[in-house]
Parts: sequence; structure tokens; C-alpha cells
Amino acid sequence: MRKKKPRGRELDGWLIVDKPQGLTSTDVVNRVRRAFDAQKAGHGGTLDPLATGVLPIAFGAATKTVPYVMDGTKIYRFTLTLGEARDTDDADGQVIATSDVRPSDEQLRAALPAFIGDIMQVPPIFSAIKIAGERAYDMAREGRAPVMEPRPARIDRFELIERPDADHAVFEVQSGKGVYMRSLARDVAVACGSVGHISVLRRLRVGPFPELKSIPLDKLQRGEDTPPLSPDLLLPVSTALADIPALALTEAEVNALSHGQALSLVEFMGRIPRTADPEGGLVRAMAGDRVLGLARLEDGMLKPERLL
Repeated sequence: MRKKKPRGRELDGWLIVDKPQGLTSTDVVNRVRRAFDAQKAGHGGTLDPLATGVLPIAFGAATKTVPYVMDGTKIYRFTLTLGEARDTDDADGQVIATSDVRPSDEQLRAALPAFIGDIMQVPPIFSAIKIAGERAYDMAREGRAPVMEPRPARIDRFELIERPDADHAVFEVQSGKGVYMRSLARDVAVACGSVGHISVLRRLRVGPFPELKSIPLDKLQRGEDTPPLSPDLLLPVSTALADIPALALTEAEVNALSHGQALSLVEFMGRIPRTADPEGGLVRAMAGDRVLGLARLEDGMLKPERLL
């Protein structure tokens, strides 16, 4: 039986969308894929429907680099509303507890150091985490509140930015992957003797993709009879790897790595970037100006990890 040809154009690259409130990340991917008439697309890090901001969309070969984007540093800004706990830990949920306590700016700032560095965090019950094969949010919606175990999280920066009034506090966070801002907001309120939830959440950066390069979704929408958007709007696939140290290869090394061969690091002495971790770190393998792919420094060898 003849294989059915996928619908749409073969496109490779990244598009940085400014996600609006009220849509899921999958909704945004589907709309953008249709606007470009693209065969294949995915996103680089989920945003809740309540959240806005940077949502990187990968087309074609760029989907291979999604895990490396998701591993990158992320920056968020959120508003904590004090005095009400919600079952979803954000403004979309039902009120489950209240408090009259309104901590001062000093109390909020004093609570922050405990949440910086490598911490253990309890995810929201309304999250996509699987428990015994079921999504936590499915269990929560059915009234079977799941028991959420603490998970490792990395917070590099956590600052109080603004205090509009006693009920609200605006924070900025720089974090690694898998950190829940809803949990962070909830836990800071509790640490200050109150309760709270996120009412506004915006992502300002994902890895090498800043807010400045994002395009509002409404500028990408197209009607039924309009031609698809130009591929010129897409950033190169290699943009996703810009934060990873670059290693220049000779023609012979390019050929060997392309065929899956590991190379001795002795041959690269003096060329290995200082920022690269020699014990398992990644480098961007460069063939001149072209990104060949990613390679890992491990056991005294340079091993191909993901070729583009």
C-alpha cells in the first residue's frame, strides 16, 4: 500500500510567537502550522492557557533541537495575588482557602532566598505529570486529588519587582526546566503566613529566544483564501543552539562525526571552548559557518549526539 504523503510544505526553522492568554500551547502550534501550511511543527516548552509570552515554535528539522531549547534558561514575570488559594494555583481555579494576612515587602523579600538554588518543589495538582499512568489534571478534574511528590527544581534568580498594593506582588524568576511558577507563587505566600495564587504570568525568555524576537499571534493569522506565510519569517534551525559552546571541526573530523564516529579529545586540545564541560558537556559541532549538530565531551572522546 502506497504511503500517504503528508499535507503541507516541508519547512525547517524556528518562529518565536508571543502567545496570547486563553489558548493552550497546542492551539498556538496548530494555528501557526496552518498559517505557514507546514507539514510538521511543535513547541519548545508548554505555557498554561492563563500565561502569555515567549512560545518558540519548531518547524521540520528544528523539532530535533526542541529538547535543548527546553533545557535552556527561562525568565518569567508573575503577579502573586495574596489572600486566596485556588485548586489550580492560578486565577482559573476555585477558591479553596482564604487568609487575611498580607505580608510586607520586607517579609516577601526575606522569604525568597529559601527558593533560590537547587530546591524540591511540589507541582500543582492541575499539571500534566503522570501518576500511575494517569495525568494529574485528569485525576483532579474527576475529584480524585492526586498526591504530588516533591521534584527537583533549579531557581537561579527570584526577585520582588513591584508591589502595586497589599493584595498583589510582582516577581521575576530565572529558572531551569520543569519549574512550576504556580507552585512558586503558592509556596512563597505560605512561607509568609498567608495563601495565594498566580493571577498574571508572562514568559520573557526561553534559552536563546528573547521576548524582543517574538511575534504576536494575531499578526500571523491568515484567512481561508490567503496564501501561506513566507518561510523568510523563520529563524535558522541552528538558532536554538546558540547558547551551546561552538567547536570548529576540520573536514576530516566533520566526515568522521557525520558517520557516527567518536573522536579522541586529544585531537582537540586548544580548540575545546572554555565554557564547555569536559565531563559530559555538549558542544555545537561547526563545519565552517554551518552547524553540523551537537556532540558530547565524554570519557575523553567527542561523541556525536544529534546531527542536523
